[in-house]
Amino acid sequence: MKKNLKMQPTETAVFHAASRIYAAYIVSGQVGDQESDVWMNRAIAEAIKMADTTDQLVVSDDEIDGMGF
Repeated sequence: MKKNLKMQPTETAVFHAASRIYAAYIVSGQVGDQESDVWMNRAIAEAIKMADTTDQLVVSDDEIDGMGF
């Protein structure tokens, strides 16, 4: 079945990070045949956590402009 995905830029960024994390799990031999969904979900959760933490710790140019600086 063909799917049509339309991800927003932030979703795409999280996807790219998650795919790299997941690939690292695979290359390191952590992902078993029956565990791929578990490790994929873990990689996504970690990518989201990283994005959220980055957003909390870093003030972007757009956020500064909105503050009147």
